[in-house]
Amino acid sequence: MNEEQKMVKVLIMGEAYDVPEGSTIIMAMEYAGFQMKRGVGCREGFCGACATVYREKGDYKLKGGLACQTVVTDGMTLAQIPFVPAEKPIYNIKELTPDIDTIKALFPTVFRCVACNTCTKACPQEIKVMDYVQALKRGDIAKAADLSFDCIRCGLCALRCPAEIVQYNAATLAQRLYGRYLNKKSPELEERIVEIENGNYEKELDELGEMLRTDLSKRYYEREIKLK
Repeated sequence: MNEEQKMVKVLIMGEAYDVPEGSTIIMAMEYAGFQMKRGVGCREGFCGACATVYREKGDYKLKGGLACQTVVTDGMTLAQIPFVPAEKPIYNIKELTPDIDTIKALFPTVFRCVACNTCTKACPQEIKVMDYVQALKRGDIAKAADLSFDCIRCGLCALRCPAEIVQYNAATLAQRLYGRYLNKKSPELEERIVEIENGNYEKELDELGEMLRTDLSKRYYEREIKLK
């Protein structure tokens, strides 16, 4: 270890550890000797596996974040929440309709929202969670699907919700309903699917499959990009 490396003290699951300043929570936990078998995924940010709740020294607020992105501070107290218990309704998307009646039947808790905005404040993606919940209450499936598009299902919104709404599962339903019933169909996509099924691209795919990784990477970054 570099002798000049400044250390900070953090409390992980109630135990105090000295860890390098500037570390992310995951880096700090591994430095402290934790073997990350759960609560860790992509490590690059935004897969949703490493949801963490924490308090910073001198701050009464309970905060949430992703351990791969959140940097530790001296005196921080933290605990990982690798899974947030949440009931998920079972449904057949083919039997549903993209309207408010479906939301009422499968996610009645949505209508208990008191617009406190705690869910939005808890979101590490800065998604307007309360806004898409309000859209669901209006039966605006398209709006809800659009606002929740970047959701990574970390569960921090549901963890903090006083109305006990499972926002991210409701968002998933909205996205599925939008994709099946409301999204405009692309004629170009339909044409390309037929071309693939007819084997029009087999030769090119075989060529790519036989290329070295370095050559494949070079070809990817040198490709012509058409902008509309």
